[in-house]
Amino acid sequence: MAGEQIRLLVIEDVPQVASHIAALLNAQSQIKLLQVIASGDMALPAVAEYRPDVVIIDALLQGRVSGASVASGIRRANPEVTLISLTVPQNPVQEDSDRGIDAVLRMPFTGFDLTTLVRRVHEERGAQSARGRSLMIALFSPKGGVGRTTIAYNLAVTLAATHRVCLVDGSMQFSDLRGLLRVPADAPSIVNLPTDRIREADLAEVMWRDPSGIDILLGPPRVEMAEMVTPGDVEKTLSLLRKLYDFVILDTRASLSDDVLVFLDAADVILQVLSYDSMAIRGLAMAGETFRAIGYPATKLTTLMNRADALGGISRAEVEETLGHPIDHELPSEGLLVLAANNDGLPFVSVAPAAPITRAMRALASSFAARLGVQTPTAAGRR
Repeated sequence: MAGEQIRLLVIEDVPQVASHIAALLNAQSQIKLLQVIASGDMALPAVAEYRPDVVIIDALLQGRVSGASVASGIRRANPEVTLISLTVPQNPVQEDSDRGIDAVLRMPFTGFDLTTLVRRVHEERGAQSARGRSLMIALFSPKGGVGRTTIAYNLAVTLAATHRVCLVDGSMQFSDLRGLLRVPADAPSIVNLPTDRIREADLAEVMWRDPSGIDILLGPPRVEMAEMVTPGDVEKTLSLLRKLYDFVILDTRASLSDDVLVFLDAADVILQVLSYDSMAIRGLAMAGETFRAIGYPATKLTTLMNRADALGGISRAEVEETLGHPIDHELPSEGLLVLAANNDGLPFVSVAPAAPITRAMRALASSFAARLGVQTPTAAGRR
């Protein structure tokens, strides 16, 4: 799951062991230690609060609740969480997924042993439960003015009719969604999230609840505040959003800078948006070369032609030849409708539910809804 930080919770009542695990994880960035819980009684509430990907549980927990009971309780309440039992050779433990033991970590162990096991079991369980995962879709265009933000908003609203959806404003400098939706300048944004541990409650406090029914994580309210958001902050946030929503829609900006690549790396699907504009077509062809060099598989990329009935003297066949791949989806031109809806800060899919562009948007949303049930973990990203 390239680009996705693994969120780890440890249930351990021996301070020396807890310190050893924390020290081993200090030198790497893929696994984030959320917290160490020293009591089995607090394990289930902690899992509910922190939403970890992986939990390590000491099989020799002292107190009223044993390690085995903690594992079984977490498995029943949170079947999607990967569980590792920590033990010693004198107390052998057998793997048993039904009882909440997906893998066993035996002391003593090295940092390599720890990180390798956590990554392996997380990937294996993620592949097994792919049907229950969210789908993260990043909208990308190398040229502004092709309708990317409008499409992102209306796609999110359409999917929200039947799914839990979050829309993320990935334009960190100019916060395009703030402008489109006329969000107040003092509305909270990703800048207001803690830089260390991000919890579900933290996200709830900063989300903008749009009247359409979707949650929106806004970009910073001022240009200079974009520097306050690091790639690590974005990775942590997206990792948690995956656990809370069926669809996470990422509206990026016209660039392939590091901040945009964080979103593209994390996405399961990159929806490339273009129009019959020679500059947009050329830019997307150049971006395609970069994506291939990065290692993005073809299955991660899909292409949408906006204003598909406004050819501008360029044929679809010519565009596909230039890009080296087919156009997968189309939206027709509805300039007056879209402009009026945007000026009112409303989704055109709600303003005109019977319009051709709305029907096309529903078809696009349906194609992604179908992928949600069969998608596999995100393929290659940057190394």
